[in-house]
Amino acid sequence: MLFVGDDWAEDHHDVEVQDEQGRTLKAARVPEGIEGMARLHELIARFLPEDSDPGQVLVCIETDRGPWVRALVAAGYQVYGVNPKQAARHRELLSLSGAKDDKADARTLADMLRTRRHQLRQVAADSEEAEAVKVAARAHQTMIWERTRHMLRLRTALREYFPAALEAFKPLGLSGADTLELLTKAADPGAAARLTIGQITAALKRARRRDVPAKAAAIQAALRAEQLGQADIVAGAYAVSVRTTVAVLRTLNEQIKILEGEVDVCFGRHPDAEIYLSQPGMGVITGARVLAEFGDAENRYADAKSRKNYAGTAPITRQSGKTKTVHARFVHNDRLVDALHMQAHAAMLHDAAARAYYDELRAREIGHNAALRQLGNRLVGILHGCLKTQSPYSQTAGWAHRYQHLAA
Repeated sequence: MLFVGDDWAEDHHDVEVQDEQGRTLKAARVPEGIEGMARLHELIARFLPEDSDPGQVLVCIETDRGPWVRALVAAGYQVYGVNPKQAARHRELLSLSGAKDDKADARTLADMLRTRRHQLRQVAADSEEAEAVKVAARAHQTMIWERTRHMLRLRTALREYFPAALEAFKPLGLSGADTLELLTKAADPGAAARLTIGQITAALKRARRRDVPAKAAAIQAALRAEQLGQADIVAGAYAVSVRTTVAVLRTLNEQIKILEGEVDVCFGRHPDAEIYLSQPGMGVITGARVLAEFGDAENRYADAKSRKNYAGTAPITRQSGKTKTVHARFVHNDRLVDALHMQAHAAMLHDAAARAYYDELRAREIGHNAALRQLGNRLVGILHGCLKTQSPYSQTAGWAHRYQHLAA
């Protein structure tokens, strides 16, 4: 077998090929792209007997996605994507001096693969449908996170020079279309105080708000109320910065809607979409995010425990002597954990068996977030069973062993 360490950069890859005894057969630098992949194949072919299986070549690289990784998998190599922290810890075993360079990193990756392959996770190729869902779902979630960041910046700026706006638009939300429209027209206190009922009403109607007359009157009164403020020249500078943030937020709102439609389309194409949608607390967006992060490669998760461990919902135990404690996993996939938390919260509200499990946990004086995490852990196990048997969610099958009276 050949063990290849691949330390990648934006425009090149440092690779080292080792044999089963750890001897370096060849170290080289190849460019990114088709030319580099061809040179890598030629390099490996020098040390691989004719008519041998490409599966005898094992490649270790600090990523599990991208065209380069996809090409390695397509070539038939066994590809292992490792966390950079794993590589850094193994580097410390090989060199105590702290020295680091790209060639040494390639050697580290090859050695780690040769000696610790049983502890590493092989890259499993997802279907094209799942890859499309991942791209759309991640882009959509990233845009939402960006909107939240800009909304917080907007809130901070308004609090520093225009606190009345925060009070006026509190019922609407700072990212609402009507709030952004009114702030575009009147970002400074003077201009906001001159807004008429007609202007405010028109913005609320375009945003399809209810009880428009009462809301418009309350907003106008709040904008005209006395408040602590800044000098006019300072307020003017703040107003310009707020208008730019508002413009970004309006653009983000538009693009989030577009991406939401793309998520719906991509998720709808996947053959497992109906199974995901059958799960309690899981809609199109949440289902797409969960599918995107779990992937759909066959046999990626040996059992439900493996899927739970990857999800980060399974607890970890720390024991030393007579002391034993159970903790939440600190290292996890943030996107997947966020989606599973949303699912658990929705399931707790709308599924009787999920609610019973949540109430049972709370009765044991387990905190709200910890109870949701344990509920999410249980739901991941149910999802694994449904995907394995290609069957939709069933309360009877999922919870009968706990709450037979609810699942009947």
